[in-house]
Amino acid sequence: MANDVRVVITGMGMISSLGYNLKENWNNLCEGKNGIKNISSFDTSKLDTKFAAEVDSSIVDEKVKELFIRREYKQMTKNTRMGVISTCEAIEASGLDKVDMDMTRVAVIMGVVSTNNNSMNPKPKSNFIVKTMPNAISAWTTIKYGFEGPNFNVSSACASSAYAIVLGQYLIRSGLVDVAIVGGADASVEEQYIQGFNQILALSTRNEEPETACRPFCVSRDGFVMGEGAGTLVLENYEFAKNRDAKIYGQLLGSAFTSEAGDITAPKKDGVGMAETMEIAMKDAGICYDSVDYINAHGTSTYLNDKYETMAIKSLFKDRQSKINISSTKSMLGHTIAACSAIEGIVTVMSLKNGVITPTINHIDPDEELDLNYTPNVKVFRNINIALSNSFGFGGHNGCLILKKY
Repeated sequence: MANDVRVVITGMGMISSLGYNLKENWNNLCEGKNGIKNISSFDTSKLDTKFAAEVDSSIVDEKVKELFIRREYKQMTKNTRMGVISTCEAIEASGLDKVDMDMTRVAVIMGVVSTNNNSMNPKPKSNFIVKTMPNAISAWTTIKYGFEGPNFNVSSACASSAYAIVLGQYLIRSGLVDVAIVGGADASVEEQYIQGFNQILALSTRNEEPETACRPFCVSRDGFVMGEGAGTLVLENYEFAKNRDAKIYGQLLGSAFTSEAGDITAPKKDGVGMAETMEIAMKDAGICYDSVDYINAHGTSTYLNDKYETMAIKSLFKDRQSKINISSTKSMLGHTIAACSAIEGIVTVMSLKNGVITPTINHIDPDEELDLNYTPNVKVFRNINIALSNSFGFGGHNGCLILKKY
């Protein structure tokens, strides 16, 4: 693969519990707003966890009606609707919808764990087959815009959209495509998912104070918080973007995806697999440890992830570690599962572009073992040139993106 092919980001779109477009989300994240509240969409009385970072379905429904005709949006679940909304925003920001180009050289790759079509309900619903297609977001995108290149979905747990982004970069580097539209969506704030994660003791149960339940890197962290959302990035070959005079938000300098081949839910001991993934990504990007200014951490607020991710950063960056800002977007948005890598990658690009690092909120009682600079509670203004965005999923699926200021 031609690593000398520059891959740049020319468009981004995002939905979360804090906003329905990129601008709303960015402003609220900078201000340390919290999207985590008591669940309102179903009865939680029998659940151990009664809160999450929900996205308002009624607003999503109204937005998708502006983009697709009734026959089409009736065949979409909430998950798919969020995915196509963020994707349309990213494409519009990129200006690709107004460009005369070879449509066979545009790929669409989306990270999807589930279409969230109430899978525990045994009765088939209308449009059941189309609604349950995991490739629905990428398929509807190609139908709307006429893109005819590779079109598929990736499912690799919490690293799904990281894998989609890495694959998009590889397709551009290979010369197969000029453009890759990549991202992910997730609407897993559903009873069966909350119940399932409760069964494996993965979720916080701090029901008395849901707003402060997600506490990455704190001694009192007791599990992650489910979130909903979608994020999409438009990746382009730099020469293609330059020739069409595209606005460039940042550069995807390098990346890595790996398998730990270890436990089905726990990361490899002491963060060894996490460190290896970051190291491979930095080698791919051709950068040294001294050049990294910021890490958008996976930062789930679970005991092992936060401990091992900290250990991985320390083992790699050694005496450089104190000079790196680290933050967890999940402290505000919860864990958006298949969408988190894309959402956090977008936030990282915005940090590079604007010189602002979003905070890790709820940093109430720091863990003495975890003593890095987690950008606690308030945003930090800092000129950053290179940043990492980490994603580590169940099954040992690890992903790391290296992003550079343009």
